[in-house]
Amino acid sequence: MEKSVSKAIEYRRSVRRYDSKKALNIKDVEACIRQATLAPTSSNLQLWEFYHITNPETLKELSTACFGQAAAATALQLVIPIVRKDLWRKRVNANLKFLNAQFEAQEVRNTKQEKMALNYYGKVIPTLYKDFFGILGLIKKVATKITGAFRPMYREVSATDLRVVAHKSTALAAQNFMISMAAKGIDTCPMEGFDSKRVRQILGLPKSAQISMIIGCGYRDKGGIYGPRFRVPFDEVYHKI
Repeated sequence: MEKSVSKAIEYRRSVRRYDSKKALNIKDVEACIRQATLAPTSSNLQLWEFYHITNPETLKELSTACFGQAAAATALQLVIPIVRKDLWRKRVNANLKFLNAQFEAQEVRNTKQEKMALNYYGKVIPTLYKDFFGILGLIKKVATKITGAFRPMYREVSATDLRVVAHKSTALAAQNFMISMAAKGIDTCPMEGFDSKRVRQILGLPKSAQISMIIGCGYRDKGGIYGPRFRVPFDEVYHKI
């Protein structure tokens, strides 16, 4: 029986050592990756990919690229969320294809909602994501600063801003994955300590792809959790206005 969302959140810990005697079902992990793809994502662009590593030799290579840390070295499987901001055109076209199919199925066409949706993906998103060696991003940044002096304006328009947006969406999906795993009683550990160049080479990723994190997967071994959970006092991070 799977845990409730609240119980899964409480159960989830960053487990840094896994039990080698317990087998991890590949299908269970794949099912949790499917749950990851249901996460909220900016403009529904879904600028992510997920690499599910089960091959022992690849796991060993990736462990070395993760500096041999126990969360990678003892992991039974690894899941690597990849940020693919470079795929925005493909994702825009997928959204347009989906929307057009939905609107064509309706009896009433050319509504305000339809025009706004198609304009958003056909014009707004391309204007936002198109760039040329950072030059267009700089121009957009200046333009939004000027316009923003007179009215509310979306200001995250540079290439760096959009990179952050894509990483945030991918991180939301990664959290979905880890909570889904926790609901099944499977442990994980998100890692940022790795040689990104070597990981990219091992996975055969293009230079435009960026690694969000590497997630170790398995069942916690004795001592796999290093200590009690520490969080700063809630009143330090909670602000009611």
